[in-house]
Amino acid sequence: MFAVLKTGGKQYKVQSGDVLRVEKLAADAGEKVQFNEVLMLGGDKTVLGAPLVDGAAVQAEVIDQIKGEKTINFVRRRRKHSSKRTKGHRQQLTLLRVTDILADGAAKSGVKAAVGAGSVSAVAVAAAAPKAEKKAAAPKAEKKAAAPKAAKAEGADDLKKLSGVGPALEKKLNEAGITTFAQIAAWTEADIAAFDEKLSFHGRIEREGWVEQAKEFAK
Repeated sequence: MFAVLKTGGKQYKVQSGDVLRVEKLAADAGEKVQFNEVLMLGGDKTVLGAPLVDGAAVQAEVIDQIKGEKTINFVRRRRKHSSKRTKGHRQQLTLLRVTDILADGAAKSGVKAAVGAGSVSAVAVAAAAPKAEKKAAAPKAEKKAAAPKAAKAEGADDLKKLSGVGPALEKKLNEAGITTFAQIAAWTEADIAAFDEKLSFHGRIEREGWVEQAKEFAK
């Protein structure tokens, strides 16, 4: 019997005893986890999900938390600054062994669900629930709480003065906590690389020379 499961945005065809690497899960070595997103069951009888097979699951034991092979990303910008940058990356993975494939009864198995390490934890969801209830019960209090944010926005610099920055990019910067030229002027190479990747600026920071411009505007 085999199953096709989905985790980390990828699909895997597995059988009992298979060892596979998946996107990092929030689990320690030796723990048992259960994948509830089963798209298909095969064997004596084929069952296709719509999109998931109701009640089916794949259970596995975590062997270790590992890293994938290193990939190198080389970027060269020939215009304006003619800069070069090389970045390496090793994807965090979880190595596990498939122990069992359940055709039904997944909800009663008692095995914890496999959750990606980057997903929101159940504790965070539970903590956010009371806040949501308070907001629904007291909309006026929510408006008062938003007032300090508005006051902070009024004191922010006009980041659209930077070359290549329009309303959309300014909004991204503000949401990331960047509201003044002084903050940008103090960026290091590590900060530039972090914001470039986090906000998908695709090298715009160095290409447009934001740090140098920000130093001038900050004066």
